[in-house]
Amino acid sequence: MAETRIDLATWPRADQFRLFRTYAKPHFATTARVDATHLTGRRKADGVSPYRACLYAIGAGLHAVPELLTRFRGDTVVRHDAVALSMTVPRDDGGFTFGYVPFDPDFPRFDPEAARLIAEAAATPDFKENAGRRDDVAFLSCLPWLDYTSLDNAISGPDDCIPRISWGRIVDHGTRSDMAMTLEVHHALVDGVHVGRFFAAVQEALDRV
Repeated sequence: MAETRIDLATWPRADQFRLFRTYAKPHFATTARVDATHLTGRRKADGVSPYRACLYAIGAGLHAVPELLTRFRGDTVVRHDAVALSMTVPRDDGGFTFGYVPFDPDFPRFDPEAARLIAEAAATPDFKENAGRRDDVAFLSCLPWLDYTSLDNAISGPDDCIPRISWGRIVDHGTRSDMAMTLEVHHALVDGVHVGRFFAAVQEALDRV
C-alpha cells in the first residue's frame, strides 16, 4: 500500500499536530449509537454476516476520512492510500489472535475474502502478535456480549497514532435496531469533525450493504 509524505511547512494542521504531540494523553474516544435496522433486516433476508458487514462499514468509514489514514513517525507525517483492518479473532481455546483483512469498497468481493482470512486466523494455534512495526492498519474489536455506553482502549503510548474502532451488541428495539460504536484517535491527527464524518460514512455503508 502506497503512502504520501506530508510537508509540515504547508500542512494546515501542523500547529495542532505539534501541540497535541506534547500531551501525555493525546487520545480521545467517541462512542455513538449506529443504526443497524437495515443490517439486521438483510441478515434475515439474505444471510449477510452482521460481523463482516460491520467490518466493511468501518473500512468504508476509515477510507472516507483522509485524517484516519494519516500516521506520524517522529516528526514525519504520512498519509496512506489504504489501510488494512486488523481485528481480534477468537480461537477455540478461549483465547484470541489477530486477523488482517484488506479493505475492498466492493462488498461482494470484500465479504468472501474477509471470511477466508478470519477463518485462517482462527485456525492459527499460537497467539499472533498484532502489527507492531507497520502502521498502515486500523485496530478493530467487537464486544457482542455488551451494549456498552463508553469504551477506552489499551494504547502503547502517546506516539501510538493508529485508530481503534470497537462495536457492541446489536439491540433490537422492535421496529429498529442499533448498536454502540467507538472510535478512538490521536488528537494530533484527528479532530471532532473527522470523527463525525467517520460515523456518517459508516452509517451510509451499513444502510446499503
